[in-house]
Amino acid sequence: MDAAIVGTGITRFGMFVGTRLRKLASCAADRALDDAGLDAADVDLVVVGNAAAGLLTGQEMIRAHTALADSRVAGRPMLSVENACASSSSAVHLGILAVASGAHDTVLVVGAEKMTSADRTLAGRTLATAVDLEREGQVAPDGAARPVFMEIYAAEARAYMQRSGATPRDLAAVAAKSSHNGSLNPIAQVRDPLTVDEVLAARTIVDPLTRPMCSSIGDGAAALVLTRPELARRRGQQAVRVLASTVGAARAGDAGDVVARTARRAYEQAGLGPADVDVCEVHDAAAPAELLIAEELGLVPAGGAVALARDGAFTLGGRCPINPSGGLVARGHPIGATGAAQIVELADQLRARAGGRQVEGAGTALAENAGGSLGNGPAACVVTLLAAP
Repeated sequence: MDAAIVGTGITRFGMFVGTRLRKLASCAADRALDDAGLDAADVDLVVVGNAAAGLLTGQEMIRAHTALADSRVAGRPMLSVENACASSSSAVHLGILAVASGAHDTVLVVGAEKMTSADRTLAGRTLATAVDLEREGQVAPDGAARPVFMEIYAAEARAYMQRSGATPRDLAAVAAKSSHNGSLNPIAQVRDPLTVDEVLAARTIVDPLTRPMCSSIGDGAAALVLTRPELARRRGQQAVRVLASTVGAARAGDAGDVVARTARRAYEQAGLGPADVDVCEVHDAAAPAELLIAEELGLVPAGGAVALARDGAFTLGGRCPINPSGGLVARGHPIGATGAAQIVELADQLRARAGGRQVEGAGTALAENAGGSLGNGPAACVVTLLAAP
């Protein structure tokens, strides 16, 4: 594709009850512009991904304009994108299409979410709306909500354990690996590394998921600057090339294969296969998802992720490191920021700027971001493939 990333910016992820969404979004946007060496006047379009401000902060409309009202790009043409937890990767997709088509020369993409508040039940009630409420005969909860998505992920984990032979210790090892990576990431929400035994000994949320296996609510923002490779060369910018960007959607009653379908189209678009991928960021809202998604992406055969994980294939020094950022479990999961944060991490990896979590020799990277629940899997999925400068 005729698109490239020339700037990245990201805030610290965490629980910042007193910090407003606009401060987070503006900080990430300004950092991305600084990284690209550009001014607001150079930006033709701003695309903002946000999943839930309408419920979380009450800002249902003009989300982009208000989130960036205090930033340098205030007043530039803006669009808002909502696609559940895949909101900001969807925003990146639209930004890529905008520059690759020639409609715009430079696009700024921002993903931001503010999930914490004085009402500790609000985030849970909001997440419970990322399903088809009408079809399932439900209404949006007005009190403390069940952990709907952790129940879904736990059921998927139990089914995976039955068919693959994975044990609770295997699931805990994934969480421990993510916590180690998070300890190396200065913006991560969880910075304390945990052992497998510590993960297993923690409080159970929904069997077999213990607390460290589950991503937390949080606040944060991430941003990218997109342009065409020839413009980047003219400006003297280091450009991470976009090889593919594909969006998939599920429907009620389907096979739950939206991730696999979306990945296949991305590989076809890039002219690559799973064996060409050097590093991945995947949507591990619960730690066992890393194993399932590795198989859905074709990185390993069906049922083969457990054995490779036991051999260290997905660690920083392994055959194909997964979630060097710490993933959703450790870096954090401010839902509307997650997809952009994955791509920021991979762009920094491909520019050899990841510090102690750097994947040596990384040349090709894949991001998989999913959102909502529909049918037998995620409602939305975005897969992005990138190449080093």
